[in-house]
Amino acid sequence: MHFDIQTKIAFLGMGLMGSRMATRLIQAGFHVAVWNRTPSACEQIIDIGGYPLELSDIADYPVILTCLADDSAVKSVYAQIEPFLKTDQVIVDFSSLSVDQTTQLADQAQSKRCHWIDSPVSGGTAGAENGTLVIFAGGQENIIQDLSLIYNVLSQRVTRMGGTGTGQATKICNQLIVAANSTLIAEAVALATQAGVDTTLLAPALAGGFADSKPFQILTPRMATHTFEPIQWKVQTLSKDLNNALTLAEKFNLDIPVARQALSQLKSHQQQGYAEADLATVIYQVESKR
Repeated sequence: MHFDIQTKIAFLGMGLMGSRMATRLIQAGFHVAVWNRTPSACEQIIDIGGYPLELSDIADYPVILTCLADDSAVKSVYAQIEPFLKTDQVIVDFSSLSVDQTTQLADQAQSKRCHWIDSPVSGGTAGAENGTLVIFAGGQENIIQDLSLIYNVLSQRVTRMGGTGTGQATKICNQLIVAANSTLIAEAVALATQAGVDTTLLAPALAGGFADSKPFQILTPRMATHTFEPIQWKVQTLSKDLNNALTLAEKFNLDIPVARQALSQLKSHQQQGYAEADLATVIYQVESKR
């Protein structure tokens, strides 16, 4: 199987990440047709050279990329395209899903003689915009290699983690660290504030030390100044990912109490009306408990 710049791509899901990834592919010269459950989300992408896509025409595209909200969204969209799939199409799913849902969808695709590659990403909206995402891929090795030209436009690195579902398992572990870390960063910023620290200096002061990380450098300044726009990570997205981590751990009878506590905090914050808000707003939850 060979994919080149002439390969027609269907891209389903024009959210925060998908829209930026589709933009990069169009700018790289690919023929990209886009679809979103809310059609207006495609308008800006079509304006820069994307093509409108009807799901009933999906058979015309050797590569189908998806970047959707969650298990139910991907399951729903797959059900809509399944009747139109043809042999040897490749579905590359950039969404963050549960392992169980991924393996189920991969089995369904295989029954249509199509290939499913789970390819969740890390790097946030900035990584999507700049083509510096890291991708964790699960599935057939030779197909992952054949997708290199597409992956190279979107990412700085792709690692095949193993068979189907291992990409999602890796992303779940990644999100476990990010989400749990974010709640601790909020506690650190709130504590530093009460101790009289100029919290706008925390990120540069701790840079390069053992407490440093990309989430720390992104979240700390936003928490310190209560700057929550533009949205980089939605609270409900991280909450969903942490829930997937706990579900996967339960499958192996593994107790992960730190993740459980972080999920409790994010769910509480979500219920306060912050589901669609940026992850940095979790600082409010810590401050409100004073």
